[in-house]
Amino acid sequence: MRLLAIIAAVGTMVLAGQPARAGILITVDKSAQQLTVNVDGATRYRWPVSTARWGYNTPNGTYRPQRLERQWYSRKYDWSPMPYSIFFAGGYAIHGSNEISRLGRPASHGCIRLHPKNAAVLFELVKHNTGATRIEITGSRPEAFVATRVRKFRQAPQVEVVERGRVRIEHRVSHRRAEGRAMRQDISFEQIFSERPRYRAKRAQRDDD
Repeated sequence: MRLLAIIAAVGTMVLAGQPARAGILITVDKSAQQLTVNVDGATRYRWPVSTARWGYNTPNGTYRPQRLERQWYSRKYDWSPMPYSIFFAGGYAIHGSNEISRLGRPASHGCIRLHPKNAAVLFELVKHNTGATRIEITGSRPEAFVATRVRKFRQAPQVEVVERGRVRIEHRVSHRRAEGRAMRQDISFEQIFSERPRYRAKRAQRDDD
């Protein structure tokens, strides 16, 4: 009995000496375009974000961080920087973005964009509590934004089409917009590349300038 008491006391001291791991809940509300961070049940941060824009998707659900990358580049989208990436579902990640002016409304290819400073804070918090972090994504694109896009499509200029002697009026969408939609069908999320490119083609360099 005495030995068991000593073992129990030692175990208690060891556990007491270990730092407590905070429970972190990251909630992304696509309807509000807002990310909230709760630590041990208390709200600590609330930031504007950009989720998927028209034609793309940010998946709803509950996730765990899969891996963290302090610096990442999107191979699919012109080597766009993705600093402080927290990947939670394949190529989907929460990361910093230089498109600061677009925060608060849908603008991404599927990832969740944050201000770089806020992304750095979240990255460090999750880095030290990865196993205790949960990510929940809810909602849909803001109705006002969707309504605006639908209204613009409906207000496309009328075009007269002659078909076998008859005149038909229809709304015609530009070829550029139609091609853009066709390309988006093959793109579901931001694909990434494992390291900074060592060189770039001349054409790519011109595009970046």
